[in-house]
Formats: sequence, structure tokens, C-alpha cells
Amino acid sequence: MLEAVLKGLALGFVLALSVGPIIFTIIKQSLNNGHKGGFSFVAGVWVSDIILVVLSNTLTALVSGLLEHTRTIAFGGSVFLVAMGVYFVFFKKVSLGRDAEGNEARFRKRDMARVFASGFIINTLNPGVIFFWLGNATVLSTTHTLQERIVIFSVCLLVNMAADVGKIMMAGKLRNKLTLKTLSVINKISGTILIGFGIALLWGVIFYHKK
Repeated sequence: MLEAVLKGLALGFVLALSVGPIIFTIIKQSLNNGHKGGFSFVAGVWVSDIILVVLSNTLTALVSGLLEHTRTIAFGGSVFLVAMGVYFVFFKKVSLGRDAEGNEARFRKRDMARVFASGFIINTLNPGVIFFWLGNATVLSTTHTLQERIVIFSVCLLVNMAADVGKIMMAGKLRNKLTLKTLSVINKISGTILIGFGIALLWGVIFYHKK
């Protein structure tokens, strides 16, 4: 069982340190909307990850069937990322999340639901995430029991969640020092990064299609 824990830690660190649109959006949401915004976003990501882990380990045939539609999923994900990026760069009106008296503005339930949904969609439409969970589940199923895999993936998810919490807390500390101009620049950088990831994903779809 110790081996399962160690493998879970290793997978968790790989996932936590991977660079993708998720990490930049976590930071952006935390800077824009504080801890509530950050946690709303990662909650959507976490729910998506948990669903994919369960499906990968119990309904392999179903997830494998999804992989037959990789191009469609990737195309949808790339369009969504580019659309979000364009919105952040050209249309998003930034604010420091404070009212006229300088107090932190209320983050409403509908705002939380919207940010939660964006986290869930971005993560679910990322083919790399699907490949990560299904690939590891498939490989580990040949050498580990279901109980051992539960330990591995549980530890992996906990490590990744802890890393996400750390990102939110660090971004929260920086938030009070931001000016409106700085926040605007950060949003444009984040949007540009999302556009870049979306275009790269779309390029991969086109290249794969040609093959």
C-alpha cells in the first residue's frame, strides 16, 4: 500500500506542476474575484477530475469511446479557450472587486455558479486531461488492484487540490497590492495565454486530421 501512496504522490506532483490553461485561469480568477472566485473555479475543475477518474477506472469502454471523438472534443475545447481569451483581452471590464467605499464587493451565488461552470468545462474539454486519467488508469489496471488504484488516484487528487489551494492563497495575498492598471494587464496576459493554448490545440487537431 505504501507503493500505491508513493505513486499517487508522484502523479499528483506531475499534475500539479503541469503548465496549462487551468493554472493561469485559477490565478486570474483569484486576482479578480478573491478566494471565492478562485475556489469556485477549482471546485469545477475538481468535480470534472473526479468524474473523469471514476469513469476511467470503472467505465473504460465508455471513456475509450470518447477518445474516438478526440478531434471533436479538442476542437470544442480550442474554440472555447480562444473565445474566453478574446473576451478577456478585448471585452472584459476589470475591477478590483470593491465597492465605492473600498469594501470587497459581494461575490454572488450566480457568479460562483458561472465561474464553477467555466472551470468544469475548461477541464472536461481538455483532451490532455482525458488522456492523463485514462492512460494512467489503463496502465495501472494491469498491475494494481482496484483498492490500490483507489489509493493512488485519491492521493493524486488530494495533492493536486492542495496545490490549487496554495495557488489561490498566494494570488489572494497579491490581490490587495494590485492597481486597476496592473489587473488589466494581468487579464490581457491571461487571455493571450488562453488564446495561445486554444490555437495550439486547434493546430494539433488539424495536424492529426491530416494524418
